[in-house]
Amino acid sequence: MQTQRNVLALGLLLCVSYIGFTSFKPLVAEVVFADDYKILMFNCDQVMREHYIAKRALEVDPSTRNLKNLQASEVGLLDCHEYDKLRKTMIEWGLTPAKLSSIGIEALEEQNYELRDFVEIHEIRYQ
Repeated sequence: MQTQRNVLALGLLLCVSYIGFTSFKPLVAEVVFADDYKILMFNCDQVMREHYIAKRALEVDPSTRNLKNLQASEVGLLDCHEYDKLRKTMIEWGLTPAKLSSIGIEALEEQNYELRDFVEIHEIRYQ
């Protein structure tokens, strides 16, 4: 009888621990990873813009200088790879894409990013 109670108590403790862990896991991930996520997200955005500009410059003027600028900007895309890896890790820890977007908006606000600039940068223009 005592053994059954001990097993039941242990099972209950494990269930409560698991539920507690899964409930707090996203919060822990946010606290631990949010600052790095903000930095990488912002850096990736900047690098993608620089890469786009360098690519367009090479299309307009296919010079050696513009080719070197494009190649240099491609190295910066490593920040985007790190950003993507961290984003996936945070999702695995239970953060939702909506929460990650919220953290990203915080990063833009912290960098005093103008919304109009953000829209213009990410606007797709058909020519």
